[in-house]
Amino acid sequence: MHLDGDAWNDCFDSMAREAWRLETLPVYTMPQEAEKLKRFLAGEKSPDDYTSAWMDEVRQWASEGKSVGRVHVVTRPLSDYLRFEFEYYYRHHVKAGEDIRILDLTERENPGLPDQDFWMFDESKVVLMNYRADGTQINRELYEGDPEPYRQWKRIAVAESVPFLEYVSG
Repeated sequence: MHLDGDAWNDCFDSMAREAWRLETLPVYTMPQEAEKLKRFLAGEKSPDDYTSAWMDEVRQWASEGKSVGRVHVVTRPLSDYLRFEFEYYYRHHVKAGEDIRILDLTERENPGLPDQDFWMFDESKVVLMNYRADGTQINRELYEGDPEPYRQWKRIAVAESVPFLEYVSG
């Protein structure tokens, strides 16, 4: 089953404790980011007072005792898109309370993670994030099988990664 609009938003609205994501791509092609990405590549930095609806949501969930986190699997050199994402989003999202971690596989083997982006809600509902090779989203698909492999992949990803701020300061 594909999730769009209200069905997708309901995944976040109905979570009791946690939303967590594994990101595996070096680029995500998002039309709404094109202008910001262009300005970043021209040398513009993200303003320190940057805010977004996502950050407001993260703060709201935190105030309700819920958590949002992700691990992004990367290799160096970082793509232009990843450098943009780190500057324009991650550094602000961490301040809002999102637990963002980086797993750098440049000088090590993949510890057994899939080549598939996904969101997992309350460690029970899994949504596969399907993309083309260029990072354009195809769809979001509700996974109907046993979520245990996804719980295991989350444990591995978190254990093998470092907090975003530690990664960028190192």
